[in-house]
Amino acid sequence: MGSFQGHRGPDGTLPAAQSAAASSGQIVQLERLDGHLIERMRHEALTAPAPWKAEYGEFQSGGWWTTSLMNASGDAADVRIADGTAQPTALLGHMPATAGLLAELGLNYMWVRLARLDANAFLWEHRDYDDLDQVERHRLHIPLHTNSSAFLVTGGTKVHMAGGRIWRLTPTYAHGVCNLLGPDRIHLIADVYADDAYTRLAGRAEEPSAAQRLPAASETDLADRLAAARRLADLGYTAAAEQLLLRLFYSFTLPEGTTYDLIAGLHTALGDSEANQRWMAAKAKLLALAS
Repeated sequence: MGSFQGHRGPDGTLPAAQSAAASSGQIVQLERLDGHLIERMRHEALTAPAPWKAEYGEFQSGGWWTTSLMNASGDAADVRIADGTAQPTALLGHMPATAGLLAELGLNYMWVRLARLDANAFLWEHRDYDDLDQVERHRLHIPLHTNSSAFLVTGGTKVHMAGGRIWRLTPTYAHGVCNLLGPDRIHLIADVYADDAYTRLAGRAEEPSAAQRLPAASETDLADRLAAARRLADLGYTAAAEQLLLRLFYSFTLPEGTTYDLIAGLHTALGDSEANQRWMAAKAKLLALAS
């Protein structure tokens, strides 16, 4: 899966204490950017003729859209991440301020895209890079259009990626993103290979000042949510029951994969072994636990 390291239990998950400790350095602030430049880039992202495409449906509950600015194919509608030498897409030609910053940074780009997360949309707990070549790479975020109800959770820590900075996320750790109230959250996301230019940029890393530790979930908390999910399922709202449990990841510090285990357990209680197996398979895939 790339650079992820950690001692795991028999099911491949991290112990809760280690998962919590691993949050340090998983998301950091890098270089500050000029506010006028960010505003020009935001305008380009909102007005350029982007072929937004829904992809990675198994990772989300709707509302996650991407379009590519640089990739190996040169096609803006090609949004499935893969290794390769990135070249500009036609869309980047409509975004001169954005193209200028990418050139100025001088990084070795694998893929550059715009990512839009709608209001009341979630990317569920997952890891990235597992299916890519085993080389050092890093993920950079530049928030262009955001709001305080849009945040990332990793290692039990909640972080709103505010504008005006380049951020680095280590996506080989389990993480998820949500946008609770809107408006849309739009980030420029660049996956880059490690080189001297990246090392210079990363040398200015700072821990985010506004990170918030989520509270630990008690047995009562989990029992109450599971009972609420069961009531929804009994009324025929199974998808809503599943989403209620998935959202626990954004409210509490939990051992890795807990939300998937709860959903699988719900289906066992409902007598649906096929759904139980489907969710356990989803856990293995999304958290890169499959051998």
